[in-house]
Amino acid sequence: MVVASTQAKAILNLLALGNFTVGMGAFVVIGIITPIAEGLNATKADAGMILTSYAIAYAILSPIGAALTGSFSRRAVLTGALVLFCLGSLLSAISWSLPMLTASRVLVAFGAALFTPLAASLAVVISPPQQRGRALAKVFGGLTLAQVVGVPLGAWLAYRFGWHSTFWVVAVLSAAAAMILLWAIPKEVSFQPTTISTIASAFRNGRLMLAVTFTATIMAAVYVVFTFFGPLIEASAGTNPETRTFYLVLFGLGAVAGNYMGGFLTDRIGPRQTLIIICVAQMLLMPLFSVYPWNPVLFAIIVAVWSSFGWSFMAPQQSRLVAIAPEAQALALALNAAMIYVGIAIGSGIGSTLLGWQGLSILGIAGGTGAAVALLHLLASSRTLKPV
Repeated sequence: MVVASTQAKAILNLLALGNFTVGMGAFVVIGIITPIAEGLNATKADAGMILTSYAIAYAILSPIGAALTGSFSRRAVLTGALVLFCLGSLLSAISWSLPMLTASRVLVAFGAALFTPLAASLAVVISPPQQRGRALAKVFGGLTLAQVVGVPLGAWLAYRFGWHSTFWVVAVLSAAAAMILLWAIPKEVSFQPTTISTIASAFRNGRLMLAVTFTATIMAAVYVVFTFFGPLIEASAGTNPETRTFYLVLFGLGAVAGNYMGGFLTDRIGPRQTLIIICVAQMLLMPLFSVYPWNPVLFAIIVAVWSSFGWSFMAPQQSRLVAIAPEAQALALALNAAMIYVGIAIGSGIGSTLLGWQGLSILGIAGGTGAAVALLHLLASSRTLKPV
Protein backbone atom coordinates (compact mmCIF):
# COMPACT_ATOMS: atom_id res chain seq x y z
CA MET A 1 0.00 0.00 0.00
CA VAL A 2 2.01 2.95 -1.27
CA VAL A 3 0.44 6.17 0.04
CA ALA A 4 0.60 9.69 -1.39
CA SER A 5 4.07 11.23 -1.30
CA THR A 6 3.20 14.06 1.08
CA GLN A 7 1.39 11.77 3.50
CA ALA A 8 4.18 9.19 3.32
CA LYS A 9 6.82 11.81 4.20
CA ALA A 10 4.76 12.94 7.18
CA ILE A 11 4.34 9.37 8.42
CA LEU A 12 8.06 8.61 7.98
CA ASN A 13 8.95 11.72 9.98
CA LEU A 14 6.59 10.69 12.77
CA LEU A 15 8.01 7.17 12.83
CA ALA A 16 11.47 8.72 13.09
CA LEU A 17 10.20 10.79 16.03
CA GLY A 18 9.02 7.61 17.72
CA ASN A 19 12.40 6.01 17.13
CA PHE A 20 14.12 9.08 18.55
CA THR A 21 12.13 8.66 21.75
CA VAL A 22 12.87 4.93 21.84
CA GLY A 23 16.55 5.55 21.17
CA MET A 24 16.84 8.18 23.87
CA GLY A 25 15.09 5.98 26.43
CA ALA A 26 17.24 2.98 25.56
CA PHE A 27 20.70 4.49 25.05
CA VAL A 28 20.61 7.21 27.70
CA VAL A 29 21.39 4.66 30.40
CA ILE A 30 24.94 4.47 29.05
CA GLY A 31 25.53 8.07 30.11
CA ILE A 32 23.89 7.92 33.54
CA ILE A 33 25.27 4.71 35.07
CA THR A 34 27.20 6.68 37.69
CA PRO A 35 24.26 8.72 39.08
CA ILE A 36 22.06 5.62 39.03
CA ALA A 37 24.66 3.61 40.97
CA GLU A 38 25.15 6.42 43.48
CA GLY A 39 21.42 7.01 43.87
CA LEU A 40 20.61 3.35 44.47
CA ASN A 41 23.72 2.58 46.55
CA ALA A 42 24.91 0.05 44.00
CA THR A 43 28.19 -0.57 42.22
CA LYS A 44 28.61 0.58 38.63
CA ALA A 45 28.97 -3.05 37.58
CA ASP A 46 25.64 -3.90 39.18
CA ALA A 47 24.00 -0.82 37.67
CA GLY A 48 25.28 -1.95 34.29
CA MET A 49 22.97 -4.95 34.55
CA ILE A 50 20.08 -2.72 33.53
CA LEU A 51 21.73 -2.52 30.10
CA THR A 52 22.09 -6.28 29.97
CA SER A 53 18.47 -6.87 30.99
CA TYR A 54 17.30 -4.49 28.26
CA ALA A 55 19.39 -6.18 25.57
CA ILE A 56 18.30 -9.70 26.52
CA ALA A 57 14.63 -8.72 26.79
CA TYR A 58 14.72 -6.96 23.42
CA ALA A 59 16.36 -9.89 21.66
CA ILE A 60 13.79 -12.35 23.04
CA LEU A 61 10.66 -10.22 22.84
CA SER A 62 11.12 -8.73 19.37
CA PRO A 63 10.11 -11.83 17.35
CA ILE A 64 7.61 -12.96 20.00
CA GLY A 65 5.97 -9.53 20.05
CA ALA A 66 5.74 -9.52 16.25
CA ALA A 67 3.85 -12.82 16.38
CA LEU A 68 1.54 -11.92 19.27
CA THR A 69 0.50 -8.64 17.65
CA GLY A 70 0.67 -9.84 14.05
CA SER A 71 -3.06 -9.66 13.42
CA PHE A 72 -3.63 -6.25 15.03
CA SER A 73 -3.77 -2.99 13.10
CA ARG A 74 -0.42 -1.29 12.60
CA ARG A 75 -1.69 1.91 14.17
CA ALA A 76 -2.83 0.07 17.29
CA VAL A 77 0.47 -1.77 17.70
CA LEU A 78 2.65 1.30 17.12
CA THR A 79 0.61 3.33 19.58
CA GLY A 80 0.45 0.51 22.09
CA ALA A 81 4.20 -0.02 21.83
CA LEU A 82 4.88 3.60 22.77
CA VAL A 83 2.35 3.35 25.60
CA LEU A 84 4.27 0.31 26.94
CA PHE A 85 7.50 2.27 26.53
CA CYS A 86 5.93 5.17 28.44
CA LEU A 87 4.72 2.93 31.27
CA GLY A 88 8.12 1.29 31.54
CA SER A 89 9.81 4.69 31.66
CA LEU A 90 7.40 5.85 34.37
CA LEU A 91 8.26 2.73 36.37
CA SER A 92 11.93 3.54 35.86
CA ALA A 93 11.34 7.09 37.07
CA ILE A 94 9.79 5.97 40.36
CA SER A 95 12.14 3.02 40.98
CA TRP A 96 13.65 2.96 44.46
CA SER A 97 15.78 -0.17 44.04
CA LEU A 98 18.01 -1.71 41.42
CA PRO A 99 15.80 -4.82 40.96
CA MET A 100 12.79 -2.57 40.36
CA LEU A 101 14.71 -0.46 37.85
CA THR A 102 15.99 -3.58 36.10
CA ALA A 103 12.45 -4.98 35.85
CA SER A 104 11.19 -1.69 34.43
CA ARG A 105 13.75 -1.91 31.62
CA VAL A 106 12.23 -5.20 30.50
CA LEU A 107 8.90 -3.42 29.95
CA VAL A 108 10.72 -0.59 28.15
CA ALA A 109 12.48 -3.15 25.96
CA PHE A 110 9.16 -4.79 25.08
CA GLY A 111 7.79 -1.48 23.86
CA ALA A 112 10.93 -0.76 21.85
CA ALA A 113 11.00 -4.30 20.44
CA LEU A 114 7.45 -3.83 19.14
CA PHE A 115 7.90 -0.31 17.80
CA THR A 116 11.21 -0.19 15.90
CA PRO A 117 10.80 -3.27 13.64
CA LEU A 118 7.17 -2.38 12.93
CA ALA A 119 8.12 1.20 12.07
CA ALA A 120 10.59 -0.20 9.52
CA SER A 121 7.94 -2.53 8.13
CA LEU A 122 5.46 0.33 7.75
CA ALA A 123 8.12 2.43 6.00
CA VAL A 124 8.47 -0.37 3.44
CA VAL A 125 4.71 -0.67 2.96
CA ILE A 126 4.06 3.02 2.29
CA SER A 127 7.11 3.66 0.07
CA PRO A 128 7.70 2.77 -3.60
CA PRO A 129 10.40 0.09 -4.07
CA GLN A 130 12.95 2.50 -5.55
CA GLN A 131 12.75 4.71 -2.43
CA ARG A 132 12.71 2.06 0.30
CA GLY A 133 16.35 2.47 1.23
CA ARG A 134 15.95 6.17 1.95
CA ALA A 135 12.63 5.58 3.72
CA LEU A 136 14.23 3.02 6.03
CA ALA A 137 17.17 5.36 6.63
CA LYS A 138 14.82 8.18 7.59
CA VAL A 139 12.92 6.03 10.08
CA PHE A 140 16.08 4.52 11.56
CA GLY A 141 17.58 8.01 11.61
CA GLY A 142 15.57 8.74 14.73
CA LEU A 143 17.67 6.20 16.63
CA THR A 144 20.96 7.63 15.40
CA LEU A 145 19.82 11.19 16.12
CA ALA A 146 19.02 10.11 19.67
CA GLN A 147 22.71 9.40 20.16
CA VAL A 148 23.61 12.96 19.16
CA VAL A 149 20.85 14.88 20.95
CA GLY A 150 18.83 12.61 23.21
CA VAL A 151 21.62 10.87 25.09
CA PRO A 152 23.59 14.06 25.94
CA LEU A 153 20.33 15.78 26.93
CA GLY A 154 19.33 12.88 29.15
CA ALA A 155 22.76 12.79 30.77
CA TRP A 156 22.62 16.55 31.43
CA LEU A 157 19.21 16.17 33.06
CA ALA A 158 20.45 13.30 35.21
CA TYR A 159 23.46 15.20 36.52
CA ARG A 160 21.50 18.43 36.93
CA PHE A 161 18.21 17.22 38.41
CA GLY A 162 18.83 13.57 39.31
CA TRP A 163 18.60 10.42 37.20
CA HIS A 164 14.86 10.07 37.78
CA SER A 165 14.26 13.27 35.80
CA THR A 166 15.66 11.68 32.64
CA PHE A 167 13.09 8.90 32.70
CA TRP A 168 10.29 11.37 33.43
CA VAL A 169 11.21 13.29 30.26
CA VAL A 170 11.36 10.07 28.22
CA ALA A 171 7.92 9.10 29.52
CA VAL A 172 6.46 12.46 28.49
CA LEU A 173 8.04 12.27 25.03
CA SER A 174 6.81 8.73 24.42
CA ALA A 175 3.28 9.62 25.56
CA ALA A 176 3.24 12.60 23.20
CA ALA A 177 4.58 10.49 20.31
CA ALA A 178 1.91 7.84 20.97
CA MET A 179 -0.89 10.39 20.76
CA ILE A 180 0.50 11.92 17.57
CA LEU A 181 0.87 8.54 15.87
CA LEU A 182 -2.64 7.51 16.93
CA TRP A 183 -3.92 10.56 15.10
CA ALA A 184 -1.59 10.41 12.09
CA ILE A 185 -1.31 6.73 11.06
CA PRO A 186 -4.09 5.74 8.61
CA LYS A 187 -6.50 3.06 9.79
CA GLU A 188 -6.49 1.29 6.45
CA VAL A 189 -2.77 0.48 6.15
CA SER A 190 -2.54 -3.06 4.77
CA PHE A 191 -0.12 -5.55 6.28
CA GLN A 192 0.84 -9.20 6.44
CA PRO A 193 -0.49 -11.02 9.52
CA THR A 194 2.19 -12.72 11.61
CA THR A 195 1.55 -15.71 13.87
CA ILE A 196 3.47 -18.10 16.07
CA SER A 197 3.56 -20.53 13.15
CA THR A 198 5.21 -17.78 11.08
CA ILE A 199 8.01 -17.62 13.64
CA ALA A 200 8.46 -21.39 13.58
CA SER A 201 8.57 -21.31 9.79
CA ALA A 202 11.15 -18.51 9.83
CA PHE A 203 13.43 -20.38 12.22
CA ARG A 204 13.24 -23.43 9.95
CA ASN A 205 14.19 -21.29 6.95
CA GLY A 206 17.96 -21.70 6.96
CA ARG A 207 18.50 -19.26 4.10
CA LEU A 208 16.59 -16.48 5.84
CA MET A 209 18.28 -17.08 9.18
CA LEU A 210 21.70 -17.03 7.53
CA ALA A 211 20.86 -13.63 6.08
CA VAL A 212 19.33 -12.26 9.30
CA THR A 213 22.25 -13.30 11.49
CA PHE A 214 24.62 -11.19 9.36
CA THR A 215 23.38 -8.30 11.52
CA ALA A 216 24.74 -10.00 14.64
CA THR A 217 28.07 -10.69 12.92
CA ILE A 218 28.70 -7.12 11.76
CA MET A 219 27.47 -5.63 15.06
CA ALA A 220 29.74 -7.97 17.02
CA ALA A 221 32.71 -6.81 14.95
CA VAL A 222 31.94 -3.13 15.56
CA TYR A 223 31.28 -3.56 19.28
CA VAL A 224 34.61 -5.28 19.89
CA VAL A 225 35.98 -1.75 19.44
CA PHE A 226 33.03 0.48 20.35
CA THR A 227 32.54 -1.08 23.79
CA PHE A 228 35.89 0.44 24.77
CA PHE A 229 35.62 3.63 22.75
CA GLY A 230 36.15 5.71 25.91
CA PRO A 231 39.58 4.26 26.72
CA LEU A 232 40.53 4.51 23.04
CA ILE A 233 39.65 8.21 23.08
CA GLU A 234 41.82 8.69 26.15
CA ALA A 235 44.72 6.88 24.50
CA SER A 236 44.88 9.44 21.68
CA ALA A 237 43.22 12.58 23.05
CA GLY A 238 43.62 12.51 26.84
CA THR A 239 41.17 12.31 29.70
CA ASN A 240 39.61 15.78 29.52
CA PRO A 241 35.81 15.34 29.89
CA GLU A 242 35.03 17.97 27.24
CA THR A 243 37.38 16.26 24.79
CA ARG A 244 35.72 12.91 25.41
CA THR A 245 32.30 14.47 24.88
CA PHE A 246 33.47 16.01 21.60
CA TYR A 247 34.48 12.63 20.20
CA LEU A 248 31.26 11.01 21.39
CA VAL A 249 29.20 13.72 19.68
CA LEU A 250 31.37 13.36 16.58
CA PHE A 251 30.66 9.62 16.60
CA GLY A 252 26.95 10.35 16.82
CA LEU A 253 27.07 12.82 13.93
CA GLY A 254 28.94 10.25 11.87
CA ALA A 255 26.24 7.70 12.70
CA VAL A 256 23.51 10.05 11.46
CA ALA A 257 25.38 10.79 8.23
CA GLY A 258 26.21 7.12 7.70
CA ASN A 259 22.62 6.06 8.18
CA TYR A 260 21.44 8.31 5.36
CA MET A 261 24.44 7.35 3.23
CA GLY A 262 23.43 3.70 3.60
CA GLY A 263 19.90 4.47 2.46
CA PHE A 264 21.12 6.46 -0.54
CA LEU A 265 23.56 3.76 -1.66
CA THR A 266 20.92 1.07 -1.21
CA ASP A 267 18.63 2.81 -3.68
CA ARG A 268 21.49 3.51 -6.10
CA ILE A 269 23.57 0.30 -6.17
CA GLY A 270 21.50 -2.20 -4.21
CA PRO A 271 21.70 -3.55 -0.63
CA ARG A 272 24.19 -6.36 -1.28
CA GLN A 273 26.80 -4.12 -2.90
CA THR A 274 26.31 -1.51 -0.19
CA LEU A 275 26.90 -4.08 2.54
CA ILE A 276 30.04 -5.34 0.81
CA ILE A 277 31.42 -1.78 0.77
CA ILE A 278 30.57 -1.39 4.47
CA CYS A 279 32.34 -4.63 5.44
CA VAL A 280 35.46 -3.76 3.46
CA ALA A 281 35.53 -0.26 4.97
CA GLN A 282 35.32 -1.73 8.48
CA MET A 283 38.10 -4.19 7.67
CA LEU A 284 40.34 -1.25 6.75
CA LEU A 285 39.25 1.24 9.41
CA MET A 286 39.07 -0.71 12.64
CA PRO A 287 42.72 -1.88 12.67
CA LEU A 288 43.65 1.82 12.85
CA PHE A 289 42.45 1.77 16.48
CA SER A 290 45.27 -0.65 17.27
CA VAL A 291 47.75 2.09 16.31
CA TYR A 292 47.86 4.86 18.90
CA PRO A 293 48.30 7.53 19.99
CA TRP A 294 46.97 9.39 16.96
CA ASN A 295 47.15 13.10 16.33
CA PRO A 296 43.81 14.39 17.73
CA VAL A 297 42.74 15.83 14.36
CA LEU A 298 43.54 12.62 12.49
CA PHE A 299 41.82 10.65 15.24
CA ALA A 300 38.70 12.79 14.77
CA ILE A 301 38.70 12.02 11.04
CA ILE A 302 39.10 8.29 11.72
CA VAL A 303 36.24 8.35 14.25
CA ALA A 304 33.89 10.22 11.90
CA VAL A 305 34.54 7.94 8.93
CA TRP A 306 34.41 4.77 11.05
CA SER A 307 31.14 5.80 12.64
CA SER A 308 29.63 6.61 9.25
CA PHE A 309 30.36 3.13 7.94
CA GLY A 310 29.49 1.52 11.27
CA TRP A 311 25.90 2.77 11.21
CA SER A 312 25.23 2.64 7.47
CA PHE A 313 24.37 -1.06 7.38
CA MET A 314 20.81 -0.93 8.73
CA ALA A 315 18.98 0.42 5.68
CA PRO A 316 20.63 -1.98 3.19
CA GLN A 317 20.27 -4.96 5.53
CA GLN A 318 16.60 -4.23 6.20
CA SER A 319 15.94 -3.69 2.50
CA ARG A 320 17.74 -6.94 1.73
CA LEU A 321 15.66 -8.91 4.22
CA VAL A 322 12.41 -7.48 2.89
CA ALA A 323 13.42 -8.65 -0.60
CA ILE A 324 14.45 -12.08 0.70
CA ALA A 325 11.26 -12.69 2.72
CA PRO A 326 8.49 -10.55 1.22
CA GLU A 327 5.90 -12.94 2.66
CA ALA A 328 7.15 -12.38 6.24
CA GLN A 329 8.78 -8.97 6.17
CA ALA A 330 7.53 -7.82 9.58
CA LEU A 331 8.97 -10.91 11.26
CA ALA A 332 12.23 -10.67 9.31
CA LEU A 333 12.67 -7.07 10.48
CA ALA A 334 11.84 -8.07 14.06
CA LEU A 335 14.45 -10.83 13.94
CA ASN A 336 16.91 -8.35 12.48
CA ALA A 337 16.29 -5.96 15.37
CA ALA A 338 16.87 -8.78 17.84
CA MET A 339 20.17 -9.64 16.12
CA ILE A 340 21.47 -6.14 16.84
CA TYR A 341 21.47 -6.88 20.55
CA VAL A 342 22.81 -10.39 20.08
CA GLY A 343 25.73 -8.86 18.20
CA ILE A 344 26.29 -6.22 20.87
CA ALA A 345 26.43 -8.88 23.57
CA ILE A 346 28.86 -11.05 21.58
CA GLY A 347 31.10 -8.17 20.53
CA SER A 348 31.34 -6.63 23.98
CA GLY A 349 32.12 -10.04 25.46
CA ILE A 350 34.88 -10.71 22.95
CA GLY A 351 36.27 -7.22 23.47
CA SER A 352 36.32 -7.62 27.25
CA THR A 353 38.16 -10.94 26.99
CA LEU A 354 40.73 -9.59 24.54
CA LEU A 355 41.26 -6.42 26.56
CA GLY A 356 42.15 -8.47 29.63
CA TRP A 357 44.48 -10.64 27.55
CA GLN A 358 46.38 -8.18 25.36
CA GLY A 359 45.13 -4.68 26.20
CA LEU A 360 43.70 -1.97 23.95
CA SER A 361 46.13 -2.60 21.09
CA ILE A 362 44.44 -5.87 20.10
CA LEU A 363 40.90 -4.48 19.78
CA GLY A 364 41.21 -2.77 16.40
CA ILE A 365 42.81 -5.80 14.80
CA ALA A 366 40.13 -8.05 16.29
CA GLY A 367 37.38 -5.74 15.06
CA GLY A 368 38.83 -5.71 11.55
CA THR A 369 39.05 -9.49 11.62
CA GLY A 370 35.43 -9.62 12.74
CA ALA A 371 34.47 -7.42 9.77
CA ALA A 372 36.24 -9.91 7.46
CA VAL A 373 34.16 -12.68 9.02
CA ALA A 374 31.04 -10.56 8.44
CA LEU A 375 31.99 -10.17 4.77
CA LEU A 376 32.37 -13.94 4.43
CA HIS A 377 29.01 -14.35 6.18
CA LEU A 378 27.42 -11.91 3.74
CA LEU A 379 28.89 -13.64 0.69
CA ALA A 380 27.89 -17.07 2.01
CA SER A 381 24.30 -15.97 2.54
CA SER A 382 24.25 -14.34 -0.89
CA ARG A 383 25.25 -17.63 -2.55
CA THR A 384 22.12 -19.29 -1.23
CA LEU A 385 19.80 -16.47 -2.22
CA LYS A 386 18.74 -14.58 -5.29
CA PRO A 387 21.04 -11.50 -5.40
CA VAL A 388 19.40 -8.35 -4.03
